Amino acid sequence: MLDVALWTVVVVCGLAYATSLAVPLWFQLHQQRLLIVTSGSMAPKFDAGDAVVLRAISEESDLKVGQIISFWPIGSDDLVTHRIVALRKLPDLRQDETTGRMVAQLDANGEQRTKSYVVTKGDANAEADVNATPVGRVRGVQLAVHKGWGWVLQWAGSAQGRAVMLVPPLLALATLELLSIGDARRARRARPAAETADRRMDELLLD
Repeated sequence: MLDVALWTVVVVCGLAYATSLAVPLWFQLHQQRLLIVTSGSMAPKFDAGDAVVLRAISEESDLKVGQIISFWPIGSDDLVTHRIVALRKLPDLRQDETTGRMVAQLDANGEQRTKSYVVTKGDANAEADVNATPVGRVRGVQLAVHKGWGWVLQWAGSAQGRAVMLVPPLLALATLELLSIGDARRARRARPAAETADRRMDELLLD
């Protein structure tokens, strides 16, 4: 029974660890990405602890008002997932190195260049996001939501989660190895006694 329990630990924990690796990989192979939601700004569509499936955009025309996108806000490296409420063409501004002021960029004909921006808003927020975001900073468009997956994936990727999934099966395998060594030793000890008994039986038969 002990062997069965130990092998159960090995199989269950091994499958859990393999699944934690296979799920994100499956989405990557399908040109998609799982994003863990960390705030409630899009409630009730999704909330903290859910996982959002993203598809990267290849063209600016892929973006439509009403879509939910993940993007890097200007001046931040943290992904935000909000809904597009407007698409706009705004002046292409660059900071002047001498004055520090934002200056409009001109094309070869001397006309002001524009860039495409998205205006976004969290469904749970009263106001739209303060800054519009350049289309080039959009990471992807939301395809689906998996409730509660985020907490599980976050835990599985943490040091604690990996320890829970990997340490017990390693200990179980070590215990199984020790049990196997013990059985082999007992078998070796029993062999001389059995051989002695066989010789005695042979002597009795010869007499």
